[in-house]
Amino acid sequence: MKRLAILLIVAIAPQLFAGARSEQPCGAKPSDSLLRSLLRQAPGLRSEVLELAMDATACAEERGLVKRRNLLTVIDYSLPSSQPRLFVFDLAAKRILFRELVAHGKNSGGDQASFFSNSSGSLATSLGLFVTADPYVGSNGYSLRLKGLEEGINDMAWDRAIVMHGASYVSRAAIKALGRLGRSWGCPAVSRDVSKKLIDTLRGGSPIFAYYPEKSWLESSSFFKH
Repeated sequence: MKRLAILLIVAIAPQLFAGARSEQPCGAKPSDSLLRSLLRQAPGLRSEVLELAMDATACAEERGLVKRRNLLTVIDYSLPSSQPRLFVFDLAAKRILFRELVAHGKNSGGDQASFFSNSSGSLATSLGLFVTADPYVGSNGYSLRLKGLEEGINDMAWDRAIVMHGASYVSRAAIKALGRLGRSWGCPAVSRDVSKKLIDTLRGGSPIFAYYPEKSWLESSSFFKH
């Protein structure tokens, strides 16, 4: 009887361990040296935000959701709109490519965003991990389509036409006049001076990580280690 029990344990052990492995969080921890190198080039960006972005992106890569693995865009909506809060990194070269102003949605707040939504008609920004698609020319000119990867958090972005585009209200002149940037209908709008170059850099499957310390999202996202 004991021999039979041992044989059964040996037979099912691989399946048990395989199941345990499948439940482990995905994504490898970025090296401290890489984090330090990138942060030195990105004043205003906090280490915990960049590390979360890199963790989430590594997880998405493992699932085959990201095509352009060397690029990472981080938008930190906990920073005021009057401060550069969009950062684009070339991870392979360990250097920053862009550090830019970016607007949030009209109903997300004034200079400081505090409300986020995935709902159509909300005129609010969505959080979470996105992947870029192809550019097109629309009502806001040359724009970049974004696909939200997080169910219930940003997966309505495509239907809502949440895209990256240039806007005149994203400028130092707007900050001087309003004390903040102008606001979009939920899109991460950027300066017209940099929009085309930025869009052409990010197009075609690169990750964009939009952050705010919203507890429910941070605790439930499948792209984080829990």
